[in-house]
Amino acid sequence: MVATYQNYVNGQWIDSETGETYPSTNPANAEEVLGYFQSSSVADVKNAIESAKEAFPSWSATSVPDRGDVLFRLIQELENEREVLAEIITKEVGKSLESANGEVTKTIQAMKQFSGEATRLKGETIPSVDANIFGYTVREPLGVVGVIAPYNFPLGIGIWKIAPALVAGNTVVFKPASNTSLISIKIIELFEKSGLPKGVLNMITGSGSVVGKEFGENPELKAVSFTGSSDVGISLGKAVTARGGRMQAEMGGKNPSIILEDADIDQAVDSLIVSGFLDNGQRCTGTSRLIVPKSIAKEVVDKLVKKAGELVVGNGFDEGVDNGPIIDEGQLNVYLHYVNSAIQEGAKLEFGGKRLTDNGLDKGFFVAPTIFSGVTEEMTIAKEEIFGPVIAVMEADSYEEAMRVANNTEFGLSSTIFTKDLEKAFHFVRNIQSGVTHVNIPSNYFENQYPFGGKKTSSIGPREQGSTALDFWTDYKTVYINP
Repeated sequence: MVATYQNYVNGQWIDSETGETYPSTNPANAEEVLGYFQSSSVADVKNAIESAKEAFPSWSATSVPDRGDVLFRLIQELENEREVLAEIITKEVGKSLESANGEVTKTIQAMKQFSGEATRLKGETIPSVDANIFGYTVREPLGVVGVIAPYNFPLGIGIWKIAPALVAGNTVVFKPASNTSLISIKIIELFEKSGLPKGVLNMITGSGSVVGKEFGENPELKAVSFTGSSDVGISLGKAVTARGGRMQAEMGGKNPSIILEDADIDQAVDSLIVSGFLDNGQRCTGTSRLIVPKSIAKEVVDKLVKKAGELVVGNGFDEGVDNGPIIDEGQLNVYLHYVNSAIQEGAKLEFGGKRLTDNGLDKGFFVAPTIFSGVTEEMTIAKEEIFGPVIAVMEADSYEEAMRVANNTEFGLSSTIFTKDLEKAFHFVRNIQSGVTHVNIPSNYFENQYPFGGKKTSSIGPREQGSTALDFWTDYKTVYINP
């Protein structure tokens, strides 16, 4: 029998006042329902915010190291549940089991980073012009805050947004993506086991048009952190900032990779397989535009096609599978739309470009890794985010033209260049318009101890993770004392 799951408010599991639910299904088999979740109302959101508001005075008064101890205990809980968590991610997101295990590992690494931040929530002592005055700054929590997580890394991103908010002393209302609500139940259970007091973390499931809209409009939420599409993030950000709240958003990308003639092409192609195709391209930092000199374009495309053809697409639990299904039918239709658009606009389909239904894949949302050559800057596929396993190959006459093409986008999240020329590498680093960049490394490579965020329409507000993780979640108070 399929279970029905509840919202989590004030330390209790409760039904929505609507009495309505929605299903989360397995993208490898759309007929398999993984659970039913609450279709929450505005009243449910307000109830969760009120719970967080009541818990805030006590939690904010808790010593910062004690708050950090919750995250320290969370590390062990994540370790204990590693296999279960990876299995849920594979079932609900469609990732290969290997990739799902990688997400759990990255989440544990993030908690090691964030638990240590509890001893680094520091201010400054600054000399005063008056010798009798002692002046310093302290950092204080904001109050009740909202977290909206995406489906592509539902465990990792959900927790690494919640964790610094809690360490900073805020109380949280959490909205997971509707199609990955099951893993979010586990997130709450793990925080419970780690000793988090009731009311400090609350979870409301439901549609973005209801729950997300209330996050944008409710003045009791002092800040909202969101990961998702640029359209939604920008709209939500306008609503939050219009009422005086803080907004942090990590959004879309159209990330370029440049390969120069002197590069190790085999290494570069291997990196592109990782950044462009694995996890079905459902990574905001994944490569979707490949820019190469005309002199090596055919060699690069041929090698990329060969490697793409070696990828195994199937159920994420099957041994040797590189890619499972994409997340749902809606994203499948997005993928097919952009494939058809590219063909109609004159791009050459080199590989893939279709839904896969053979060998028992017909019940899921499986697609082939896809490569287009002959892509120009005016084509839709070169401008809009697909969030699927599609690489658009674009040719350039020179390094300078490759740089111009790379920056010719509304997005600015991640990028990479493959070259042995250090002068060009450093020129690229200085001039590429992205918040994260790489040299001879896949565009989706990251480590938790470094700040993460983009430029242009890829990000709003302070960076996530690393040494800057607490900046968004705290406010400074300046103190002057005349003894």
